Amino acid sequence: MSSVRFTVTPTKAEDLPGLSDTSPDISSRPSAHVRFGSRESVNRSDPVSEGSAGGTTFGGMGGNETPDRSSIDQGEGNSKISSVYINNSHGMDDDEFFDRNLALFEEEMDTRPKVSSLLSRLANYTNLTQGAKEHEEAESIGEKKKASKSPQMGTFMGVYLPCLQNIFGVILFLRLTWVVGTAGVLQALCIVFICCCCTLLTAISMSAIATNGVVPAGGSYFMISRSLGPEFGGAVGICFYLGTTFAGAMYILGAIEILLMYIVPQAEIFKGGGAAMLNNMRVYGSICLLLMSLLVFVGVKYVNKLASIFLACVIVSIVSIYIGAFVSAFHEHKFTVCMLGNRTITSHDQCNKTVPVGIKDTTGNFDSNFTLGYENSTAGPVVPTAAPAVEQTTLLWEEFCHSPELNATCDEYFTANNFTEIKGIPGLASGIISENLWSSYISKGEVLEKSSLSSSHSSPPASPPHPYVFADITTSFTLLVGIFFPSVTGIMAGSNRSGDLKDAQRSIPIGTILAILTTSFVYLSSVVLFGACIDGVVLRDKFGESVDGTLVVGTLAWPSPWVIVIGSFFSTCGAGLQSLTGAPRLLQAIAKDNIIPFLRVFGHGKANGEPTWALLLTALIAELGILIASLDLVAPILTMFFLMCYLFVNLACALQTLLRTPNWRPRFSYYHWTLSFLGMIICLALMFISSWYYAIVAMVIAGMIYKYIEYHGAEKEWGDGIRGLSLSAARYALLRLEEGPPHTKNWRPQLLVLLKLDEDAHVKSPRLLTFASQLKAGKGLTIVGTVVSGNFLQTYGEALAAEQTLKHLMEKERVKGFVQCIVAQKPREGISHMIQSSGLGGMKPNTVVMGWPHTWRQSEDPQAWKTFINTVRVTTAAHLALLVPKNISLFPSNSEPPTDGYIDVWWIVHDGGMLMLLPFLLRQHKVWRKCGMRIFTVAQMEDNSIQMKKDLATFLYHLRIEAEVEVVEMHNSDISAYTYERTLMMEQRSQMLRQMRLSKSDREKERVRWSFDDVYLSPRFRSTEGHTSNPIKDDRDRQVQRGRE
Repeated sequence: MSSVRFTVTPTKAEDLPGLSDTSPDISSRPSAHVRFGSRESVNRSDPVSEGSAGGTTFGGMGGNETPDRSSIDQGEGNSKISSVYINNSHGMDDDEFFDRNLALFEEEMDTRPKVSSLLSRLANYTNLTQGAKEHEEAESIGEKKKASKSPQMGTFMGVYLPCLQNIFGVILFLRLTWVVGTAGVLQALCIVFICCCCTLLTAISMSAIATNGVVPAGGSYFMISRSLGPEFGGAVGICFYLGTTFAGAMYILGAIEILLMYIVPQAEIFKGGGAAMLNNMRVYGSICLLLMSLLVFVGVKYVNKLASIFLACVIVSIVSIYIGAFVSAFHEHKFTVCMLGNRTITSHDQCNKTVPVGIKDTTGNFDSNFTLGYENSTAGPVVPTAAPAVEQTTLLWEEFCHSPELNATCDEYFTANNFTEIKGIPGLASGIISENLWSSYISKGEVLEKSSLSSSHSSPPASPPHPYVFADITTSFTLLVGIFFPSVTGIMAGSNRSGDLKDAQRSIPIGTILAILTTSFVYLSSVVLFGACIDGVVLRDKFGESVDGTLVVGTLAWPSPWVIVIGSFFSTCGAGLQSLTGAPRLLQAIAKDNIIPFLRVFGHGKANGEPTWALLLTALIAELGILIASLDLVAPILTMFFLMCYLFVNLACALQTLLRTPNWRPRFSYYHWTLSFLGMIICLALMFISSWYYAIVAMVIAGMIYKYIEYHGAEKEWGDGIRGLSLSAARYALLRLEEGPPHTKNWRPQLLVLLKLDEDAHVKSPRLLTFASQLKAGKGLTIVGTVVSGNFLQTYGEALAAEQTLKHLMEKERVKGFVQCIVAQKPREGISHMIQSSGLGGMKPNTVVMGWPHTWRQSEDPQAWKTFINTVRVTTAAHLALLVPKNISLFPSNSEPPTDGYIDVWWIVHDGGMLMLLPFLLRQHKVWRKCGMRIFTVAQMEDNSIQMKKDLATFLYHLRIEAEVEVVEMHNSDISAYTYERTLMMEQRSQMLRQMRLSKSDREKERVRWSFDDVYLSPRFRSTEGHTSNPIKDDRDRQVQRGRE
């Protein structure tokens, strides 16, 4: 019979990077002796054992023997092969060739790693966010800078495991059983499924964003800010930071709850339940937060070294739950629950009302060797009928009757019902899942009851002094959603480490989605297993009071509940450390972007870049969560912030997909905008389902940060999707405006403000821009233009300088608009070109604002008044309104206090109502708000001035304009011929419309065709009288009248 000899060849570990799991198949080889060289490190001083079984001999070599690893014994011969690698044609070292020739492709190295390499990576596993590794290397003062290494982390170590560790947390161990027992298996599955769908859809959107280019450190903040702009990015970044900080507080509270309730209950400082327990949580939580903050401050390298331990605790705890669930089908657990009727009783040694203490024999002595029997038990000793037992009351009797005597007055429910013991863990094959399918929501202070047990319902409700298990909080479906959702967060762990990954665009989608699918399977299967193995009253017992104060999920664990208790404690502490490590770095990244000015101080830290100030703020905010002292109240808070973050991740993906921007080319192609919108809807629904008031508070915080960044933050241009959305919306709106002429109701002054610059590029009449800003109550378009004389090729720099000057002036006067600077040989030509070409589509100016040419009579340059006259003619030819404020330097500035006085309007019939609108718009501004409005109209001597005043007052009433009406009677000689002719034309047109009997809408269309004429405003304030004087006569009308005379 042939034998196979396996020879273990010891080598040095540092020379051998790993062991291949792709061992050759030896079953098909006919050789009698085959020797395999193991590449694992072996202690040479260990003794060697040999043995044989079934014709197969296993041999080992001692430490002094160093055989040639490159030799192979074949049959009985002694022929040697110089190398075991048949392709080693370069004469390189066997170890090096082994590493290179191990796999055909590099991808195979990733999917099937060498065993020792895998173990080495597990030993060096870290769950720190990107950037912490560099801080760790610079911890020691005077440490030499290490050569930068290229990122080598793959999908498994870089994304999958960190996501698993961040997703599995305190809720799984402390609250999932309670959620299942309260909501029932069906509703619990619904809660878990909705939450997992939310994170899965968010992960799909996140994968699309993360694979569209390089994602730097910062994770979700950088993805959202670079996709939706600094406003959304800053707002959501702060929300994500607050969520991570409160998550740290939640993990610390969970760790303290495990410590004080399940590990060392005697460590309580304040005795009693309720408020005393909350105070204990606050004291120990604050101490734990201080110690964790000091550990993070001293160095993240210590957190890094503990990461693998925390990960092992999580995995071992979950595996023990599954093993315990399957063992329960064959092995009966020791945990029993004491019931009084159908009410759950806290754990006691004796679940009876009375117990017999002994048996009297015929001599009257007690038989001390007799086994005690218990009431309500099905099995017990046979008591002799001749000697009845002496009964003694139990501790439960004293608690319900307040006396150990048998004749004491007891509680009515206690008297009417008996004690029974039920199995706390009936087992997987017991069929208990049929009872746990449906929900059992109760209010605070109610007793946990088992519906399948009989009970006397005539008794009053239970009171707190009795040893029942009471509900500590009013439960509902929405509350359970808010409490459970934090257990599915943590999906950003992979994207936060994108700089450490070998191929981030491949690893992030695969690792994140696989982690979510894994955790979703664990949660869904845990819900079913808990409902199928544990009794409903135990599931609803949040703190395990009915099972000897044992952690409920620990009662199912194998081999001992301490596996879950210790594992959950360390994993919860590790999650808290990770939160306190990641949150300050996120705040530091936001501060360094300089989009929120008051956060700049948190961008600084220690010499190695450690965010010291950000860590201090994080600890203070986490302390607020610890002072709440309730895990059930802190969980909904961070639920809101995480849901807000996930909502905007989905929004970013959907927006980029719908806009179809040229830069949107993600390598991850399994996404669609409908999935992103579905994720948005689920996130928004979960926010309001879990807590509508928390949702409103989170939205208000995000909205305030958004507006703050918009008005006071630094301007950033990141090519975000909001800018692309603005371009698409502007294009759509401009095309809609082109569909038809604007209605009269939508008319508003679209201003083209013409400003003149002096030789030093200073604006000569800056009050024109002030006047334009005071007219901006109409929310119309504002274009500020100027003309630079010269050749465009030679004066391009001067044009840019003039444009910047106008922009600074607009920022000073807070005018939102555009700047247009035209270079022309002559100013008249430049103004003409500007009036013709300003605007785009339906957004074109309809009103020109220009200054009055001062001292034009004394000016030696005749072009001064000619340019003004030419502008008037061009404006008239373009059918635009013209505003020429005279004495503009006397107009109030925006910084002046509100002025008392009047705005006098001399209403001319042919102005088209322009003068009626201008005072109304001016009075919307704070400077003009206290000014009254007076309207003067002109009547001839033969007109009925009283009736005209009444008609005008009625007309103003229908226009909803408050103003005083004055009628001025004038002779015909005082009225200009131009005005008189225009008035006659209006009357003739009105008569023609009546004769034609046009409809009202047709008349309105005809009236729109009336053109505006030149309007001249000349208010001059009197500081003593508090009103304005009459306007100056129109020079142009005088010239026209003289010409006609």
